[in-house]
Order: sequence, then structure tokens, then C-alpha cells
Amino acid sequence: MKYCLTLELKNDPALIKEYEDHHKKVGSEILGSITGSGITNMEIYRYETRLFMIMETDETFSFERKAAMDAVNPVVQQWETLMLKYQQPFEGSTQKWVLMNKIFQL
Repeated sequence: MKYCLTLELKNDPALIKEYEDHHKKVGSEILGSITGSGITNMEIYRYETRLFMIMETDETFSFERKAAMDAVNPVVQQWETLMLKYQQPFEGSTQKWVLMNKIFQL
């Protein structure tokens, strides 16, 4: 499966640079939590304050399973707490990363 998600960063150039710097050196425990949940590929792109993530997964992946795994992983919880410094939910949403609807395919 392929999922596309979007997120808004706080509109602060210094914070955006820090956020990108963190993603240049993601730790092996975080990477392991991603691949261990059934995510086989992940790419994140940025335009201004908007992030766009493409996730490819195998048949074992579910958002519920990933959330349950993350909830009991202290390293992931520490990473997520750090990321709160940079990320903000969209207006009217309580979630940071929001699943996008596909509207076109060639």
C-alpha cells in the first residue's frame, strides 16, 4: 500500500532548519521502529511550512498497530516529544500528520 500524509511546520526558519537537521541524522532505533511496523519506504518533502510524506507499506502495516508499537517505545516517545517543537496540527485537527485523499492517478 501507499499512503500520503501532510503536516504543517511552525513558521520559523530557524526551527525549520533544526527540523531538517534532525532528519539528516535519524537514529537507528527510530528507523527500526519505522521498518518494524511494516513501512518499507518513506520519503518526506517540504515546501515552505508544508510537509508531504509518502509511505509504502507491506501487508503487516496498520496505523493502529504502528500507534500501539510507538506508545510503548520510549525512544519513539522521546522523538515525538522533540518533534512537537517543530510541528503543529492543521486548523481543526488534533493530529499532526493527516492522511491525504488521492484525487488523480495516471
